[in-house]
Amino acid sequence: MAGLDYDDEEEEEEEEVVVDGHGGERQVKSAPGSPAFDPDVLAAFRKAVEELPPESPPRDAAAAADDDDNKKGEIQKFPGVVRARIILFQKEIDAKLAKKAPPPPPPESARRVVVYLTSLRGIRQTYEDCCATASILRSYGVRVDERDLSLHAGYKDELRAALGDGAGGGGGVPGQGRPLPQVFVDGCHVGGAEDVRRMHESGELTGTLLKACDTAAAAVAAVGKGGRQLAPPSEPCGGCGGVRFVPCDACSGSCKVFVADDEDGGAFRRCPECNENGLVRCPVC
Repeated sequence: MAGLDYDDEEEEEEEEVVVDGHGGERQVKSAPGSPAFDPDVLAAFRKAVEELPPESPPRDAAAAADDDDNKKGEIQKFPGVVRARIILFQKEIDAKLAKKAPPPPPPESARRVVVYLTSLRGIRQTYEDCCATASILRSYGVRVDERDLSLHAGYKDELRAALGDGAGGGGGVPGQGRPLPQVFVDGCHVGGAEDVRRMHESGELTGTLLKACDTAAAAVAAVGKGGRQLAPPSEPCGGCGGVRFVPCDACSGSCKVFVADDEDGGAFRRCPECNENGLVRCPVC
C-alpha cells in the first residue's frame, strides 16, 4: 500500500577497508556515523600497526645452553658462601679451644729448672729478685738453666709462648703483670720470686725439685760420658764464666761480616751466626 510507506528509509551499509595486524586488508561493514570512520582514528591505527616491532627470531640451542650455565653458576655461588661461613665459624672455635688449652712448656725444659731473668740493673728490685731466686734454686743442687732476656731476645719469645700471652722484657712481662724472674720446673710454671721464696721457706720446694729435676752432679756425669767435660756444679763454666754466652767468632761481636761480590766489590751483611748482641751460646756449657 502506497500510503503505508515507511517514513524512515533504510540506511545503506557502507564498507570500510581495515588493515589487520599481519599487514593484510579486510573489508568490514560499519554503520554510518561510527567512530571507525573517523579519519584520525584510522590514521592512528595504521601508524600503530606499522610501528609494531618485528617478531624475535627463535633462539638457538647454544644461547639456551649459555643461559643454563649462567643459572647453574648463580646456584653454585650459594654453596660457596655457606662453605666460607662454616670455615670462619670453625676458625673461631679453634681459637677458643687454643685459649683454653695450656700453653706449651719452654724448649729444653725437661728434668730441669728454667729461670727467665735479667742481668740489667735498671730496676733494682727486679735485679735483686732475679739474683735471690737463682741463688735459692742453685742451693738445691739441681740443674738450673738461667736464661737472661737482656742477652738474647729469643728468650722473650719463649717466655711469651710459655705464659700464653705477653712478652718478657725490662722489669717484667708486658700484658701479664708478672715481673721477672719466672721459674719453670720440668716444663711447669711455678711462679715468680715471691712464689719461690714462699715454697723455699715452707719446705715445699725441696720435694718439687728433687722429684721433677735431675741433680746437677748427675747431669755433669751424663754429659761427660758424651765427650764434653763440664765444670762441677759449684764452679762456673770455664768457657763463659756462667754467663752462657760468648762473643761471636765470625764477626767478633759486631753483628756484621764482609761478603765479597764480583759486581759491586763486596759489602757488609748481617752476621748469620750471632744474635742481636753479637753473642752465641757457649760451646762448653
